[in-house]
Amino acid sequence: MRRGELGMPMKAMLLETTEPVEAQPLVLSEVETPSPGPGQIRVAVRVCGVCHTDLHTVEGELAPRPLPIVPGHQVIGVVDALGKGAARLPAGRRVGVAWLHRTCRTCAFCQRGDENLCPAGEFTGYDAHGGYAEYLVIDEDYAYELPGGFPDEQAAPLMCAGIIGYRAFRLADVGSGGRLGLYGFGGSAHVTIQLARYLGCRVFVFSRSATHRALAMELGAEWSGLAQDEPPERLDGSIIFAPAGNLVPLAMEHLDRGGTCALAGIHMSQIPPLEYERHLYYEKVLRSVTASTRADGVELLRLAADAGIRTRVTMFPLAQANRALGLLKDGKIDGAAVLHVRD
Repeated sequence: MRRGELGMPMKAMLLETTEPVEAQPLVLSEVETPSPGPGQIRVAVRVCGVCHTDLHTVEGELAPRPLPIVPGHQVIGVVDALGKGAARLPAGRRVGVAWLHRTCRTCAFCQRGDENLCPAGEFTGYDAHGGYAEYLVIDEDYAYELPGGFPDEQAAPLMCAGIIGYRAFRLADVGSGGRLGLYGFGGSAHVTIQLARYLGCRVFVFSRSATHRALAMELGAEWSGLAQDEPPERLDGSIIFAPAGNLVPLAMEHLDRGGTCALAGIHMSQIPPLEYERHLYYEKVLRSVTASTRADGVELLRLAADAGIRTRVTMFPLAQANRALGLLKDGKIDGAAVLHVRD
């Protein structure tokens, strides 16, 4: 019998207790291989991106709803088995799986197209086992068909870093010729800058890492500096990717009149008090970004193909997930980290 067949276990990095990543909380384990239920597909995972949300989950800042849990929600793999009634994606088709795992489809938010706000929404690697494993199952309607031209490791960061960056970019509302600020320059920002430049935006990057600032300039930033630095011009919109609440007053002060600051993270440290006239007056907007919709994912994948977006990735074997998360925590990953799960 081979792995994946009925009764055979699979390898997975399992989180049983949330604790700092330095304590190596993810354990390489053999667990039961899942079987797809009605309307579901099983995905043989090839690679899985490593996301800040995974770090927040592992360390307990976002306490996962079931434990133990297999994290990971930037998944690229191949349809391996079909549940009863599943017919949209044939066996052998390459697919992506993202953060949004399932919604109720019937609430007011789902009905009006805001399924990212569904109160019953479930999320990959948080409510359901994710991609730090050889297999996962998901409702077929929540898996993405992938465009050609993206190798697996290039495609993985698009499934969250790309999608959430795209949604944040839309909500920041910066048009062609506009001035966009990016605070933090990790996996999501390094995709977003390519998208923004393709769409004609001028980009200004704030990062504490000299290496990340250099990468930003290489990818088309007009200026880069520290968050405390004054940019050469006021900004029409900005996105804060770093989970640091102290950046919010700085970003709001850097905005021009009528500008919008979008908070792209799922977790953020305490935001300091804001002064009305200094930070908010003149119709400035501060808004959060909550997950994403499937429509966001479809649009991002199309734009990524059109723009020829290329992700910078550092590869790790599955067993080194703790190390990858630790380097991510320390800001030592240029671009995105990706786990190699199988050939």
